[in-house]
Amino acid sequence: MRILIVEDEAVAARGIERLLREILSDAIESLKIQHSLTASEIFLQDSPIDLLFLDLNLNGEDGFELLKTAVAGSFHTIIISANTDRAIEAFQYGVIDFVSKPVRIERLKQALDRYRNAMPHQPKPLKYLSVKKDDRVLLINIDEILYLEGCDNYVKIHLKNGEVEQHRKTLQSLEMILPDHFIRIHKSYILDIREFSNFVVRTGSKYYIELKNKSLLPVSRGKYKELREKMP
Repeated sequence: MRILIVEDEAVAARGIERLLREILSDAIESLKIQHSLTASEIFLQDSPIDLLFLDLNLNGEDGFELLKTAVAGSFHTIIISANTDRAIEAFQYGVIDFVSKPVRIERLKQALDRYRNAMPHQPKPLKYLSVKKDDRVLLINIDEILYLEGCDNYVKIHLKNGEVEQHRKTLQSLEMILPDHFIRIHKSYILDIREFSNFVVRTGSKYYIELKNKSLLPVSRGKYKELREKMP
């Protein structure tokens, strides 16, 4: 696992590093610490990571400026901050967890479990997907998304207005943070189930969901049986 800690207090950063090494041990491939927004942005441009631990107050700078860019990347983000009043806002941008300071090892273990396994019955108040587009970050409102299509190591986000945006994350990683009304219907598709209209069965036992806009999306046989029991 490749980890970056962004924390302006050296003692706090070393404390987080010590806990992570105690928990993850040999699972850590690399672990780096940066102390400012600028240094972090430069590091992330050239160094692929799997997981970012981000403080929200960096020498008076707002970590949210990095957060909006970070959550558009291919990695996931866990916030470690004393600013607990900003937790809901952070979750709206798609962070995996918000760990309050001072950091306890059991709480950090829980956050890492949430990263490694999509934890059931967790609130997912995601409001935006941040997507890198050219040299800027595009914020997509979750309510504008029709469905998501997995394509190798990126995802096509199909919007209700007919536009399509590309996201560097995988379907599996997005499934961890999307609200519960987004359902995996196929290995390559996640649908906002509120857009469901009907089931369609074609010859050869091929199953589809017809959307309200009349589009058809394939449904795996197992998901068809599961959804058939749930849908009216």
